[in-house]
Amino acid sequence: MHPVNCPGPGKVLLPAFPMNLVLPTKSASQRLLLCAVAGLAGLGAQGAELPREQLDFFEKKIRPVLAERCYECHSAAAKKSKGGLTLDTRDGLLKGGDAGPVLVPGDPEKSKLIEAVRYKNRDLQMPPKSPLPPDQVRDLEQWVKLGAPDPRTEAIAQSTAKRGLSVEEGRQFWAFQPLREEKVIGKEASGAKAARASAAFRLSAQLLITNHSSTLDAFINARLAEKKLTAAPPADRRSLLRRATYDLTGLPPTPEEVDAFLADKSPDAFAKVVDRLLNTPGYGERWGRHWLDVARYADSNGLDENVAFGNSWRYRDYVVNSFNADKPYDRFVQEQIAGDLLPSVGTPQRHEQLTALGFLSIGPKLLAEPDKVKLEMDLIDEQIETLGRAFLGMTFGCARCHDHKFDPVPTADYYALAAIFKSTRTMDDLKTLAKWHEPEVATPAERAVVEAHQKKVAEQQAVIAKLVATANKSLVTDKGLKEVPKNAETQYPTNTVAELKQLRADLKKLEDAAPELPSTMGVTDSTNVVMTLPVHIRGSHLTLGKPVPRGFPQVMQVASLRSEMPEKQSGRLELAQWLASPDHPLTARVMVNRIWRWHFGQGLVASTDNFGVLGERPSHPELLDWLALRFIAEGWSVKAMHRLVMNSATYQRASQYSVSSVQHSAGSKPSGRLTENWKLNTEHSSRAALADPENKLLAHFPIRRLEAEEVRDAVLFVAGALDRAMGGKTIPVKNREFFFNHTSKDATTYDSPRRALYLPVVRNNVYDLFEQFDFPDPAVPNGNRNATVVAPQALLMMNSNLVGKSAEKFAAALLASSNDDARRLELAYLKAYARPPTAKELVRAKKFLADFKPDSAASPSAWAVLCQSLLAANEFIYLN
Repeated sequence: MHPVNCPGPGKVLLPAFPMNLVLPTKSASQRLLLCAVAGLAGLGAQGAELPREQLDFFEKKIRPVLAERCYECHSAAAKKSKGGLTLDTRDGLLKGGDAGPVLVPGDPEKSKLIEAVRYKNRDLQMPPKSPLPPDQVRDLEQWVKLGAPDPRTEAIAQSTAKRGLSVEEGRQFWAFQPLREEKVIGKEASGAKAARASAAFRLSAQLLITNHSSTLDAFINARLAEKKLTAAPPADRRSLLRRATYDLTGLPPTPEEVDAFLADKSPDAFAKVVDRLLNTPGYGERWGRHWLDVARYADSNGLDENVAFGNSWRYRDYVVNSFNADKPYDRFVQEQIAGDLLPSVGTPQRHEQLTALGFLSIGPKLLAEPDKVKLEMDLIDEQIETLGRAFLGMTFGCARCHDHKFDPVPTADYYALAAIFKSTRTMDDLKTLAKWHEPEVATPAERAVVEAHQKKVAEQQAVIAKLVATANKSLVTDKGLKEVPKNAETQYPTNTVAELKQLRADLKKLEDAAPELPSTMGVTDSTNVVMTLPVHIRGSHLTLGKPVPRGFPQVMQVASLRSEMPEKQSGRLELAQWLASPDHPLTARVMVNRIWRWHFGQGLVASTDNFGVLGERPSHPELLDWLALRFIAEGWSVKAMHRLVMNSATYQRASQYSVSSVQHSAGSKPSGRLTENWKLNTEHSSRAALADPENKLLAHFPIRRLEAEEVRDAVLFVAGALDRAMGGKTIPVKNREFFFNHTSKDATTYDSPRRALYLPVVRNNVYDLFEQFDFPDPAVPNGNRNATVVAPQALLMMNSNLVGKSAEKFAAALLASSNDDARRLELAYLKAYARPPTAKELVRAKKFLADFKPDSAASPSAWAVLCQSLLAANEFIYLN
């Protein structure tokens, strides 16, 4: 097996394929290997935490229903649990009551709980006083189908349970505190005292110097000193360049780029690499894709009516262009919330700002929902939840039906925000199928093209009308009729019928080829601006409570952020300005944490989309605030943050400890004996694993598996087959057309050689390669992708047409590059791994090429098989 670094504690490696032997497809030995891989992957799957989508579904849809309609009789807080059934813990739910289990995970039809809430069995109806609304019954059915995912472990008596922080209590919570310039020696928000006052911490804190990257290192090194951990040495130059190139562009470095970096001995050689990468178009494509995860980007609606979002690509291109242009993040935020209300200079800027509003429009919608008021409120809920997670790391949607169970967000705050979006028009027509708003973004030249085409259509229609009139006149005259008879065309001469048929066929072609006036997905202010919106009791528009004026969450309000709501506008502009204020406690924190996570694989706050009570506490709170303040001071420049992070020693560390660094830490001299070196390395790694098992303190750089798009694009790039064209519409269907025909077959293809960013993202039917490599659910915001290790990933790399055909192109390019096998092999390894082959790998590869015997004439060549083994190996899809 080819040696690779372990991707992390408790993770199972994908199989690394030998460089001197590639198993032919469908061979017996390959099948044995695949069985072994499947077994290993299965071991890694046991005990996994709930996926975030399932956890969100439970917290938002299931827990509130159980708490409001079931706990009164079936919980630890009840005086006596009726029927011996408790529903306030996972164990109680699975155990059931006196009559046996009430839940069969995965099978709603066999679950008594579902039978009871359906109210079809007169002898089993729960809740007993009144049935649940149909949508809540559907949610429970869907939950059971998913396997009844449930994070609850302990029952909490409701009589004593805290129902969440009050607004005043919330202002003391770390996330809602103002940004602090220096929190290096003072106590942490969570209350840690003694450790942070240690001499080692004070000494490291004094290292704050003008060089901001060194300041960043001081914060990191201080925490390492507390745990008596030694930082790994700098990464070797090849690994560092490969890491940075994938990090900023999503593609591997070329051999020429590797050679140039190795030859540059200047102190700022790596800083120049970072600048070069930031100025390539691929940077915006890579980092724009990160934001599209957060914005839940898709090319289709999903849900009940999976029709095409034929103009969502304009929002995708807006995001890519914004990152490439280093648009200030505060401006980026404002444009996506209120681009139509911001002043603009010229038509291009106006169109760009209208396109930015796709952020509010591209979410999934129940287009066939018969209850139109509910449709509108569900849409508003989705916008509020997305806005909260994306910009503030808050789960506002949990406050739709009741005060937030954990965070200081009362229901009144939710409806204060909802009133703003109630005053915003996202849908032009709520009739089934509901039609979303699409403002026009045509240039004068594009309008001229449309007008010219309309003129051609009118001319063709005139020719047809003239021919019909002439033929009718002749018919009346020749036959002595008083008027044109019915079905006159059946009496035309044969040549006239043929001519008319051809003219109409030409007209249809013209009409089918009609250019659409360019438009984009967006929103606009409603003609009916509401000053207040009643609280919807339990989230239902049928039961209204106290009216709430438009406004923002109270816990985040400070004197400098107060704003009066305009009478004739929705309030989105004021909301956008509030979000983008440097005085806001969350906006800058959340974004710098996202940037950190996308560089290091884990945020300083690990729960990137949740800064609330249920979220993780920051591992380095002082560093988080310092980065947020630097971000603001640098004009909200994302590229400035890249330079700050990537030029630090923390980013440039190796992904594993070297023997020399371990010996230095242990105070020992080199022993010269392999066993002693191995022992030192193992002891130090074990100590680090015990002190910091998740590597939150960053003693070494975390090994990272490539994301789905990187895997695909790298395969094509190495093969020389990647089309680098940027932007434009890439889905094969028209706007608002269904992605699936009456046979439910998807006509979408994914064989385009363009970057994965431009492949269709179809909700409910994600591309299989994306799905295998943890592409996030495009229906919900997600700034923290999973990185699983499962057998189908290995199967895909061995058997997919994408990898097989790319391997053939890779081989053809190598054969054309040189007549010397040694040089070809060196180039193959440089392209795939940014390093030359070792002497042992070279010998094994040459032997394989000499010994290879194809199964048949149709089998791939020895070079193609060798190239596929390079692409299928762990080293190709992992970064050190």
